Amino acid sequence: MDAPAITPPLWLLAELTYRCPLHCVFCYNPVDYVRCRDELTLEQWCDVMRQARELGAAQLGFSGGEPLLRDDLEQLVAEGRRLGFYTNLITSGIGLTEARLGALRDAGLDHIQLSFQDSTREMNDFLTSTRTFDLKSKVARLIKQFDYPMVLNVVLHRYNLDHVERIIEMALAMGAEYLELANTQYYGWGLLNRAQLMPTREQVEKAEAVVNRCRERIGNRMRILFVVPDYFEDKPKACMSGWGSVFLAVSADGAALPCHAARSIPGMVFPDVRSQGLREIWYDSAAFNRFRGDAWMQEPCRTCPDKDKDYGGCRCQALALAGDAASADPVCEKSPAHGVVQHVVKLAQRRDPDAGQPLIFRSDAESRRLLAEG
Repeated sequence: MDAPAITPPLWLLAELTYRCPLHCVFCYNPVDYVRCRDELTLEQWCDVMRQARELGAAQLGFSGGEPLLRDDLEQLVAEGRRLGFYTNLITSGIGLTEARLGALRDAGLDHIQLSFQDSTREMNDFLTSTRTFDLKSKVARLIKQFDYPMVLNVVLHRYNLDHVERIIEMALAMGAEYLELANTQYYGWGLLNRAQLMPTREQVEKAEAVVNRCRERIGNRMRILFVVPDYFEDKPKACMSGWGSVFLAVSADGAALPCHAARSIPGMVFPDVRSQGLREIWYDSAAFNRFRGDAWMQEPCRTCPDKDKDYGGCRCQALALAGDAASADPVCEKSPAHGVVQHVVKLAQRRDPDAGQPLIFRSDAESRRLLAEG
């Protein structure tokens, strides 16, 4: 098999910090995030952005944790704008005051994605273990006041799928141009809480039908994206459009990653931007080349006619469900481990939501405990 042609990255995700005021039970950040306290400095981040732009990246996302906890966020946005990036702030909104939003606008911020957890104060605040619904609502009004295009993001799961129509109405009332209804993907804290968060098939089908009716009614007033949970599909998603294809993430402590959850794969060493240049990392590093192309593939992926469309699916999900990051994504009906997915879905059908282990909220104390447990 020929070596894959390596194209430049198009999207740089700067995970500025893993610190966060929220404690979301579905957070995709690594559960041992407390080990990542040695954050890149302003100068180091500016160098990363410069190198990424030289490589060809055009979009720049600032995320976390909560990126607003970085006091130098405005300077980072300004540098991103100066370099020619289209900049996007991915935020819970906590800490986004009128003064700070004005400063970010002056710095050249192009776009804001604001997260909510539900349409009700009670569920929003329960899922984050905070009292933030009213504050988030105020931030949504500020975003519109400053005439920003707004994406509202709501992660869906067993606890809020039945509220999807109210969530859509909330987004409309807030003036969102785009609503992303992203069913939980089970990485990090989401994987830890999978048994509690996994919806029933009936919930997913009903919610999707509601979304389709709302799309017809709303028309062009707001675009709605409904991401079906992987576990309820029989074909895998083309994760990150292929490993090391278009997406480059840099974590708070400088690790360069081909996807958000790549650190969950044991035995892989991800290069550090403080000791290696991005060009070398992107084109030559073992980590970024590990799952490029198809030479790494096992059967049934190796001879599957869809391998150029789905790239074998998600490597982190293959690890979580089949125990091998190089195996076929078990979401695929052709995977030898597809029965694992079917079993998890069946358990969700039978499970009493009030029984079993309690939800584990993202927190420093929990992160240290899980890190100690290995």
